[in-house]
Amino acid sequence: MATYVATIDWKLGEGEDFAKGRYSRVHTVSFDAGITLRASASPHVVPKPWSAEDAVDPEELLVAALSNCHMLTFLDIARRAGFVIGGYRDEAQGIMEKTAEGRMALTVVTLRPQISWIGAAPDPAALTGLHHQAHEACFIANSVRTRVEVEPA
Repeated sequence: MATYVATIDWKLGEGEDFAKGRYSRVHTVSFDAGITLRASASPHVVPKPWSAEDAVDPEELLVAALSNCHMLTFLDIARRAGFVIGGYRDEAQGIMEKTAEGRMALTVVTLRPQISWIGAAPDPAALTGLHHQAHEACFIANSVRTRVEVEPA
């Protein structure tokens, strides 16, 4: 078992009107290693000036977590299969929409990994298999209801 901690810190700003919804959603997210991110509600959800485009939002964090977990798992599985990876880039994308129950959710996250290989690269079928194994073993993918699709380049 492992425990993970994130500290969220938000304060009402001077002159803001909480009761009327006129308050900044900008806050910080801090992690145990001393890393702090500036965060906000998405401007797609809460209009500016009450949100900030230059801050990370929860939806982006979830997309990043899914992509990050897949990559880390994939690197290990590919290494164990005898392949050497020189670089990995993923421009992951999440889609927010209403579910069948009428709730807003990130329903699909599409991972688009671009991998550079050193030496032999897996054939397309083997690459698909490696991605499938990584998806099945990814802790974050196993923790969410969001459909995760992998479209390797």
